[in-house]
Amino acid sequence: MSQWIGTANQSYAPYAIEELRRLLPGASFVQLAAGEVFLMSCEQERAETLEAIHSKEPIFLRHIQPVDRVIEISGSAIDLEGLSEMIRHARLTFVDKRTAVHIRRSSKTTFHYSASDTKALLDAVLEELDAEPVVQQPEIIISIYAAETQLYVGFASPGDMLSDWPGGAVRFQREDGQVSRAKFKLLEAERAFGLNYADFKQALDVGAAPGGWTSLLLDRGLRVTAIDPADMHPSLLHHHALTHHKRNAADVKLVANTYDLLVCDMSWSPMLMSRLILDLQGALKPYATAIITIKLMHRKPLQTIREVQERLGTAFTILKAKQLFHNREEITLFLQKKQ
Repeated sequence: MSQWIGTANQSYAPYAIEELRRLLPGASFVQLAAGEVFLMSCEQERAETLEAIHSKEPIFLRHIQPVDRVIEISGSAIDLEGLSEMIRHARLTFVDKRTAVHIRRSSKTTFHYSASDTKALLDAVLEELDAEPVVQQPEIIISIYAAETQLYVGFASPGDMLSDWPGGAVRFQREDGQVSRAKFKLLEAERAFGLNYADFKQALDVGAAPGGWTSLLLDRGLRVTAIDPADMHPSLLHHHALTHHKRNAADVKLVANTYDLLVCDMSWSPMLMSRLILDLQGALKPYATAIITIKLMHRKPLQTIREVQERLGTAFTILKAKQLFHNREEITLFLQKKQ
């Protein structure tokens, strides 16, 4: 048996649970934060559960933490004492390790202490144990979820938790002059899919306006061909590495085998999006990478995703499908063109 706290984007937890039921027969679920956070109890032990999740990572599961201990919330300093003693008893897990402390709180929790105060205390305990408290690039994470009357605590690596951010909520700082917040989706995709956009040379951005994704790729040194009948942001208009076709993609003639990266973030139906991408595949080099958002416009997102993957699978290898933190009513596909 093992227990886990799972997290999905708001209102998408039911789909994450549906995916987990298929992976882990016999699992049971209790909602902790409606539509977002849930407690999963599995018949499988920890290693078997992780193997199942990583072998076919659920699209809608943003973050997963093991539950190594449950502490009843007393509403007093006893709560912090219990957390401190738990870490001291697990000393060998943290000694000489870069260790992060992540605390998330339910809106209804009776745990009185702020995340910053709790982290400060536990960081001091880690220093006593010859661990190295860190914020970035941890080797192990102490993850705490403060539910209404209980603290759920677990230890695991960032890889096992699917993210090195609390609850998988990846945050980026907005920059002065940033064209749009859509840039965050492409930045998160880079992290999630293990990419480095600077490794590419020629990018095709379909549905580019006003240019949030284009601006990021230009900043990374790529030459970008942007297609959109709408205007690009004024800050991009005279960039030496940008070509803007101000028309629909179907009306643009592109040179074959030119682009090693295609990105697309358009508010279109999934099937129309699939047809558009397939029509453009000839402009891509063999094994080119594609990052595409698929809007979930129907009540059966898992079925929609399967249909899109089947259609795109005729020309692309589907490397990963994931609802990222910065996705809303959509998912992001990571594809590679077949030869």
